[in-house]
Amino acid sequence: MHRIISFNVNGIRAMAKKGFAEPIARLNADVLCLQETKATPEQVQEALKDVEGYHLFANSAERPGYSGTAVLTRINPANVTYGLGIAEHDNEGRTITAEYKGCYVVNTYVPNSGQELVRLEYRQRWDKDMLAFLKKLSDKKPVIWLGDMNVAHRPIDLANPKTNYNKTSGYTQQEIDGMDAFHKSGFIDTFRHFYPEMVKYSWWSARFNSRAKNIGWRIDYVICDAAAVGHVKDAFILNDIPGSDHCPVGITLSPGLL
Repeated sequence: MHRIISFNVNGIRAMAKKGFAEPIARLNADVLCLQETKATPEQVQEALKDVEGYHLFANSAERPGYSGTAVLTRINPANVTYGLGIAEHDNEGRTITAEYKGCYVVNTYVPNSGQELVRLEYRQRWDKDMLAFLKKLSDKKPVIWLGDMNVAHRPIDLANPKTNYNKTSGYTQQEIDGMDAFHKSGFIDTFRHFYPEMVKYSWWSARFNSRAKNIGWRIDYVICDAAAVGHVKDAFILNDIPGSDHCPVGITLSPGLL
């Protein structure tokens, strides 16, 4: 079995100062996809210098200390590409696609709609373009898409749905509609596939002691197309891994795709 894990680290250099090698060892991931690294590829490499056994690929934003993604993989991909091929989206370092012999693994840090929803219109364009990108990949090989999607898809996915609906970034109808479009196109939320009624979160606000009270949101996902989901044996959310305001999420995958 292989383990594929997504983790928004909210600053990889800050994580490294806390000792990131030990949590990575605990995760025991064959492919570990990181978001919000807030670092250049060189800074990511330096932050992970004590981590052994992985090939490392990193993508960074033009704006220093912002956004950014990285992939650590024990299995060397056949090919790695960065971005969506659309300039509007590709200057923030939000996407890395690793091609393996049997599938694509697409690591993504989806744009947040921002305070007062100032980027909501942009987020809608992103969702449309991301879906087109994934569909093109899915025509070639099975697709595993994972990362911080910055949306709680259903009321079960956040602690206070009524007070946040259409008021808070990550739970507007437009963002929900965006996730619906992925599902209608055949992409499957693996955690809900296995656990349709389980209440579990992947992100907690730093305010109001939210994590201790478990007032959270499930905004980190592993999403597969129909061809990939049959190889997924389980999905999980690892609430006990410290170091970020997010926690890791992942899947167990049968051998053959990587």
